[in-house]
Amino acid sequence: MRALHSRNFRLFFIGQLISNSGNWLTLVALTLLVLHLTNSGIAVGAVAACQFGPILVLSPFAGLVADRSNKLRLLKVTQVGEMCQSFALATFAFMHHPPLLALYLTALAGGCLLAFDNPVRRSFVTEMVAEDDVANAVTLYSALVNTSRIFGPALAGLLVVTVGFGWCFTLDAVSYLAVLVALWMMRTNELRRVPVTPRGKGQVRAGLRYVRSVPELWLPFVMLGVVGILSYNFTVVFPLFVEHALHGNDASYTLVYTVFSAGALVGAVVVADRRKVSVNSIVIGAAAFGFTMLLLAAAPSVALTLPIVALVGFSSIAFMTATTAIVQVRADPRMHGRVLALQTVLLIGTTPVGGPIMGALADALGARVPLIIGGAAALMAALFGFVVGRRVLPAETTYPAAPPEPQAADVAVG
Repeated sequence: MRALHSRNFRLFFIGQLISNSGNWLTLVALTLLVLHLTNSGIAVGAVAACQFGPILVLSPFAGLVADRSNKLRLLKVTQVGEMCQSFALATFAFMHHPPLLALYLTALAGGCLLAFDNPVRRSFVTEMVAEDDVANAVTLYSALVNTSRIFGPALAGLLVVTVGFGWCFTLDAVSYLAVLVALWMMRTNELRRVPVTPRGKGQVRAGLRYVRSVPELWLPFVMLGVVGILSYNFTVVFPLFVEHALHGNDASYTLVYTVFSAGALVGAVVVADRRKVSVNSIVIGAAAFGFTMLLLAAAPSVALTLPIVALVGFSSIAFMTATTAIVQVRADPRMHGRVLALQTVLLIGTTPVGGPIMGALADALGARVPLIIGGAAALMAALFGFVVGRRVLPAETTYPAAPPEPQAADVAVG
């Protein structure tokens, strides 16, 4: 807990703990609202595409902006924008017949804000603490985000079935006040500023060339692209699986997602405790993730789904955090914003492709099919990493395991 001795990080931690829970509340509530309005997997995939599509287009540039900018000032702007988005969603949800197009456009605006907010928020963590406490700060931030994934969906289930969707979005909007107050209370003279990348031509392309030149980066990123498109579509696949394949309800879905998040939290803690990380760690994580996804596809009931989905959460975060750990310790610090932004593109920037496809397949072939495809894709990614890794990495390379950020948990929230 030593990173919490820093006043700035302590303020950030408290604000984000409140706001992240609210943001997961909104993510779950918006998915359920669209599903109730349309009863369509394609429509659920489309709203996911609106939420995360801007990341596919904007993240490389947003990562460069993060490397160039005053991160505290930029965070204030993105957080105010995301608060306004939540108030807009609340306004539409309180209507008797919420306009679907307005929900899509508001989700799209939030996606644009998230594309800039995500890399700057993640890289800002290292500026608030002493250099020796960076690893501890990242570990605590990982625990924070995964904890919010437990409380947010559970609260969404409670509010949806009691007071309705509008209050979910309203509560999320109000939660941003905690973040903004925390940001305004920070002491700028205590921040440990990272050297700002000077302006220049071709800096986004330079980041891509840099990743391509480092096998320990491009190999996990290829695996990540496959998993991101075909396997990491939980916000689309889980509600369809629970409500259509298992014949559950909103409460069942939020319970499943809460247990999934609890498994992810345990996985984050276990991975953070490792002393070394390697490409082999990523391969093992992808294989475990694929196997548990296939097990989940065969679950016959909501009750039997719960222990399996906890394993899915554990293995998914183990795969993702191992990938992020290598980025943290292998990438040039001057490239961190751009490399993390590229990682975000591969993980959730691919949702506009994978989400609608998985939704359409669920409508046409059944809600278990996306889980089967996702599991098979993760296993294929693991096989690719194992075979190609033996060729491009003559000897297994390990690095000190800087406690990784929970990319899988973090990207969906502002």
